[in-house]
Amino acid sequence: MPDKSLGLAHIEQEIINNNVCPELAAQATQLVFGDGNPDAKIVFIGEAPGKKEDLEGVPFVGAAGKFLDEMLASINLKREDIYITNIVKYRPPNNRDPLPEEKKAFLPYLQAQLEIIQPKIVVTLGRHSGACFLPDLQISRDHGQPKRLKLQHKSDAKDVLEVVIVPLFHPAAALYNGGLRQTLLDDFGQIPAIIKKIN
Repeated sequence: MPDKSLGLAHIEQEIINNNVCPELAAQATQLVFGDGNPDAKIVFIGEAPGKKEDLEGVPFVGAAGKFLDEMLASINLKREDIYITNIVKYRPPNNRDPLPEEKKAFLPYLQAQLEIIQPKIVVTLGRHSGACFLPDLQISRDHGQPKRLKLQHKSDAKDVLEVVIVPLFHPAAALYNGGLRQTLLDDFGQIPAIIKKIN
């Protein structure tokens, strides 16, 4: 088995070499690629780095990240047990939502990340990342409901990654809306059962 960390480092370098979203890159401090365990069974995907992430180069280190750590602890997981990334790898100016063309530009690299990590579960945080996998997603309706998906990365039909997608609200949403906090904790609480089912 080739070293997954090397494969991930290669994708990271490719983003830089291919000059993905140059306008975003120009105003960001750095690329925020991903963090955690490349052998993780669970990958969490947010939408784009914020201010603190942009400075530290690590996804989910701000207030939303602290809440994420709290939710992970609630199901006995740590950062080291999972892998975490965003669709868009540069901070959009003033934390605006990522644009459709930015998400599109970064999607192949996200798919390549998943291809290397081979997770069993992909937890999408927020509607932007959820809609990348579930185009008709309505987060208020579909949150916390696992969906089995075959992700085809390369054109080779044999090359299919079977995952369970679990769409959740973005942890940042809970910071502005206290009611969502419990919803997120409840949805998170189902993850161990989903892991058990898959195993």
